[in-house]
Amino acid sequence: MTTEGSALSRSEREARFAAATALAERAENVLVLDLRELAGFTDFFVIATASSERRRQTVVEAIRRGLLEEARRKPTHIEGSPAGGWLLADYVDFVVHIFSPEHREYYQLERLWGDAPRWAPEPPSTPPNPPPTRAPDPA
Repeated sequence: MTTEGSALSRSEREARFAAATALAERAENVLVLDLRELAGFTDFFVIATASSERRRQTVVEAIRRGLLEEARRKPTHIEGSPAGGWLLADYVDFVVHIFSPEHREYYQLERLWGDAPRWAPEPPSTPPNPPPTRAPDPA
């Protein structure tokens, strides 16, 4: 797992990794709330929106696989359902929430935790490789 600096705590590195993974999997409006000074039950919320059931499941699965491979971390539990509009992966020191647009608007975690410092992951700095161009057919 790449880190932005050695001063980051493990939970912050992993929350950032989860947020970047969600963004890479085409989740929208990815945001991390820093709850360390506000809550005793977790350090960070990673919040993202995914419009379809399939996309919500894909995002949660990519985060689960990535954290297992990169940090040997498994969630203590996953709850919700893609069809229900909300999935949660609890890693104890951070919690990942993947919402449908309607459920994100309904729960409004960003508003509920309005005093929390927050950041959004940066999009990848290099665009994906363009598809190869086909050479023109000889005439």
